[in-house]
Amino acid sequence: MSSSAPQETGRQRLWSVDEHLADVLAAIRPLEPIELQLLDAQGCVLVEDVTVPVALPPFDNSSMDGYAVRVADVQGASEEFPAVLTVIGDVAAGSGELPTVGPGQSARIMTGAPLPPGAEAVVPVEWTDGGTGGGAASGMTPASAAPEGAAGEVRVHRAAEARAHVRARGSDVQAGDLALASGTVLGPPQIALLAAIGRGTVRVRPRPRVVVMSTGSELVQPGEPLAAGTIYDSNSFALAAAARDAGAIAYRVGAVSDDADTLRATIEDQLIRADLLVTTGGVSVGAYDVVKEALTSVGGSGGSGGSGGSGGEDVQGGGVDFRKLAMQPGKPQGFGSIGPDHTPLLALPGNPVSSYVSFELFVRPAIRALMGLPDVNRPSVRAELKADKALGSPAGRRQFLRGKYDAGSGTVSPVGGSGSHLIAALAHADSLMVVPEDVTSVEPGAELEVILLG
Repeated sequence: MSSSAPQETGRQRLWSVDEHLADVLAAIRPLEPIELQLLDAQGCVLVEDVTVPVALPPFDNSSMDGYAVRVADVQGASEEFPAVLTVIGDVAAGSGELPTVGPGQSARIMTGAPLPPGAEAVVPVEWTDGGTGGGAASGMTPASAAPEGAAGEVRVHRAAEARAHVRARGSDVQAGDLALASGTVLGPPQIALLAAIGRGTVRVRPRPRVVVMSTGSELVQPGEPLAAGTIYDSNSFALAAAARDAGAIAYRVGAVSDDADTLRATIEDQLIRADLLVTTGGVSVGAYDVVKEALTSVGGSGGSGGSGGSGGEDVQGGGVDFRKLAMQPGKPQGFGSIGPDHTPLLALPGNPVSSYVSFELFVRPAIRALMGLPDVNRPSVRAELKADKALGSPAGRRQFLRGKYDAGSGTVSPVGGSGSHLIAALAHADSLMVVPEDVTSVEPGAELEVILLG
C-alpha cells in the first residue's frame, strides 16, 4: 500500500494508515522466549534450530501386515504354484527379541514392526493364504484368538523383490538433519515431528495474551434481555475471536459502562494478564467517549515509543495518543502503552465494522509482531471489481469495503454498503477491497488491492 502524506485537520494532525501502523509496530517487541511442553507450544514460533538426534525410522520396519521372507524362497511363486514356507513366529510392533528367518522360513510381521534378521522383504497377507491352507487371505487371525496362527505353514502366491514393503532406517530423516528451523510456527505436523524425535519440550515465543474489552453503557451481554436503547455487545466477541485467529490467547472482558473510574479500574485489573490490551468504543469526540478520559491517569504510563511523535497535536492520555486517521471506516484511533510494564494498548472505534477493520489493519499485525513472526500482515492480491455500478470513496481517505473474492476468476464483488454498522454484510465477506486516498470512484472492471481475510 502506498503511503500518504500527513494531513492537517484544524489543529489535529491526520495520520495515514501506513504511518499509524508503522508507529504501532515500532513500539512492539517480540515476547521473550520460554520453554514449553509440546502441546502448550502449539501455535507458537520456534526460536531454535532443532536437529534430529536419532534417525527416523530408527530401524528397518514393515509397511504392511504380512510375512517377512527371503527373496529366494518366494521367487516364481504364483497362485497355481505357491511357495510353502514354515512360519516360525510373530513379529509385532515393539518386539524386542526377533526370530531369525532362515531358508524356507517366514515370520508373521505387523505394520511398523522391525524387520527380523535374515528377512529381505515383506509379502502382504493378501498375497498369501494367511496360514489357513485356503485361498487368498483378507487379513490375519488375531494372535490373541488363535496363538497357533503364529506357527505352521503359509502359502505365498506372489514373488517379492528385495526390500519390498520395507521402510528403511533413516528414510524419513537422518540423525543430524535439521528437523525444524528457528522461526517455524508449530502446528500439528511440527508437533508430531518433535514428538517423533523425542523432544518433550521446545523453546518458543509464547502466544501473546490479549485482553479485549468493549465500552458503552448501552451494551448488553448476549443472552440477556434488551431494555430500551440497548444493544448486544458484539465487538468484544468479534475481537476476542479475531485475536485467537491471529494466534493469541484472548481474554474477553464484559462490557464496561461509560464511567471513567470504572474503566480505569478495569484496565488496571487486567494489566496483570495482558501482553496487549484492546479497547473498543469511547475514542471519538462525544461527551460520553470515556476511553480518552480514563486513560489520562492509568498507572505508570509511557509514550508509545513510535516513530510519529505527536508533539502538541494529538490528545494526550498518559501514554496513549488519540488520533484521526485518513481512512474509512475507523477514523478515530488510540495507541500507546500503559502500566509499569508499558503494556501496549490499542483503542479502537466502537462501530462494529470500524472496530473489526481496525483490528485487521493494526491489532493483528501487533499480535503477530509479539509472536516474532516476520510477516505480520494479511495476504493481499490484485482483483478486478465485479459490480453493477461504480464505487464511491471520499477524497483523501483510504477506504476499506467488504468484498467477496473469487480466486478462480480473479474478481471481487462488494458485500453490503459502506456503513460502519453493517455487521451482517461483514459476516458474509471474505476480504476487504482497498480504495486509495486519491481515488474517489472505482468503475466496474477496474483493478483493486484486496486483503484476504480467510
